Amino acid sequence: MTQPQRTLFICQSTSCLARQGAEVLAAFQAADLPDGVEVVPCDCLGQCNLAPNARVVPDEIWYCRLTPRDVPEIIHAHLEGGEPVKGKLHPRIHGYTLGFER
Repeated sequence: MTQPQRTLFICQSTSCLARQGAEVLAAFQAADLPDGVEVVPCDCLGQCNLAPNARVVPDEIWYCRLTPRDVPEIIHAHLEGGEPVKGKLHPRIHGYTLGFER
């Protein structure tokens, strides 16, 4: 078995679970993911105010306010195409989504 090229951590802590975190995880787990992508439930990512959250490593892309409807776009644009979904990027981590470069 080969090591995953990317791991997608989906928060399953209190704030994320209260805002469909389990459904987001289930949507990623049910999806047809590209080879080399692993989906892993995880504990708190420390970004509770913008829950549900996900982190893609080694890309260091952080997504926030996810819903199950966001899953196909993240898979197609980012995990298959290499382009993060700017509208779902965490603004505190990826400041350019607010209109300025870090």
